[in-house]
Amino acid sequence: MTKAKAAARKSIPGLTQLGQATRQPASPDEAVLETAPNPQPGVLYLIRFTQPEFTSLCPMTGQPDFAHLVIDYVPTKTIVESKSLKLFLNSFRNHGAFHEDCTVSIARRLVETVKPRWLRIGGYWYPRGGMPIDVFYQTGKPPAGLWLPDQGVASYRGRG
Repeated sequence: MTKAKAAARKSIPGLTQLGQATRQPASPDEAVLETAPNPQPGVLYLIRFTQPEFTSLCPMTGQPDFAHLVIDYVPTKTIVESKSLKLFLNSFRNHGAFHEDCTVSIARRLVETVKPRWLRIGGYWYPRGGMPIDVFYQTGKPPAGLWLPDQGVASYRGRG
């Protein structure tokens, strides 16, 4: 580990995954979401995470399901640490749950951990049985004055 990485880790107490080898959690319940202090507290701004290759398993067939996730949130005192978020999202790879459950569970876990001022998630699921299922969740109205860009994921159109 470089001196800069070691210094950064020491300056943010409680981070256990950043800057070191971390085993992939076996399930979302096992995954640890970590936070860091918001570097701009009191400023209204949006943080966006995009996971274009999210995977989980169909709880009935065990077949893989694929989605493009877009997570937007307005932080308060803390922000989610991105490595821990990646590990959390990847922990769904062997997890059997319906699209709706995956999408809303991710949002609720983030709300519980980060306690954002506002959060929304768009789960753009690829077709299964010929029908895409898109799942959207948000915690309420966006804060007044927030620049809220479009999520930028086109509706599924097949080959045409």
